[in-house]
Amino acid sequence: MNIKNAAVLGTGTMGHGIALLSAKAGLNVTMYGRTDASLERGFNRIKSSLKLLEDTGELSDSECKYILNRVKGVKTLGEAAENADIVVECVAENLKLKQNIFKQLDDICEKKVILASNTSGLSPTDIAKYTKRPERVVVAHFWNPPQLIPLVEVVPGSKTSSDVMDETMKWVEFIGKKGVRMEKECPGFIGNRLQLALLREALYIVEQGWAKPEEVDKAMEYGHGRRLPVTGPLCSADLGGLDIFNNISSYLFKDLCDYKEPSKLMQSKVDSGDLGSKSGKGFYNWTPELLKRKQRERTEVLLDFLKRDSEKNK
Repeated sequence: MNIKNAAVLGTGTMGHGIALLSAKAGLNVTMYGRTDASLERGFNRIKSSLKLLEDTGELSDSECKYILNRVKGVKTLGEAAENADIVVECVAENLKLKQNIFKQLDDICEKKVILASNTSGLSPTDIAKYTKRPERVVVAHFWNPPQLIPLVEVVPGSKTSSDVMDETMKWVEFIGKKGVRMEKECPGFIGNRLQLALLREALYIVEQGWAKPEEVDKAMEYGHGRRLPVTGPLCSADLGGLDIFNNISSYLFKDLCDYKEPSKLMQSKVDSGDLGSKSGKGFYNWTPELLKRKQRERTEVLLDFLKRDSEKNK
């Protein structure tokens, strides 16, 4: 792999996680934040994530210090891009903002530098619109939390070169993630299209009064959730028999939700300020104790899967 130095733009949930992963893999990392306060938050997030990995036995104290020492904080794009082989943008999901940043990066980075966006669904072609070298612009969409979820969707724009796709995939694998290579872009890529299709039907079931939210979640946790880590939807259909799935499709597809606008149920909660765990109430009442317990449960399960992945790759 030709990537030795990585620059990460952004110090939030995704930025600090990608910086941590790159440093953990032995790369030199610059993390860009606009202010000292932003950088301080970013480094505090890295330390918190490292502490969690240390407490669970994933890393030793010396390994945590090694990782932290490989990350350098900077406050200008020029400093971030200096000596970088890949720049990963993790700023707000605003197309104009991203276009402006990529135009600047295109001007200051050497032509060999890969310019990647961590957007969760914006078009890489649109992001590269004002660059002179759109062939080096690519999406590397990490999933939250990036230090615990293996998936990274690697998505080309209309002019992204195959060499850039190849090298980005190598970098993703090198830092310990599981790259999924798309042949061409589409809104939402793979993961969010599947996630939102599932959410739309889950909301519809609740709207129709067929089941309570917690029962819908349990159906997923104790049904699909148990086999999806091993067999995705297409593999599951193959294993179950395409004739059977085709037969179910013949009568069920016509009854599935096909809303083209956001769910009225979800919109009403947003309008009421019930945003989920961030506001303390959504489909669940998020007491501090419940939130802490659910986050801990999620972390433990995800770490267990990471251990299994590591054992499979030995």
